[in-house]
Order: sequence, then structure tokens, then C-alpha cells
Amino acid sequence: MQKAVVVTWYNEKKNNLEDLNNLLKEGWKVVSQSSMSGAGGRNDVVSLVILEK
Repeated sequence: MQKAVVVTWYNEKKNNLEDLNNLLKEGWKVVSQSSMSGAGGRNDVVSLVILEK
């Protein structure tokens, strides 16, 4: 089974890295990762992460 997660990083207070870390703790493994653009801000970081379990 695979799952796609869009990881967003706006600043230390607004991000969803905890969601990704929880999935990794549950046994999901990273299959691939690629950066994405178009988040709308200069300091925003957006990444597509494909996980597999």
C-alpha cells in the first residue's frame, strides 16, 4: 500500500512534519520525495513524499 503526503513548512509554528513523523513511527517507509513549487510564499517549503507500508 502506498500513500502520498504533501509536507508543508511555513515556519516552526505552522507545518505538518509531525504528521509525517507519526507515519514513519507507524512503520511507513519513504519510497520517494520531490520538491514542489507554487506554495505562494518566499520561505515556504513544499515536498511530495510517497510512503509505502
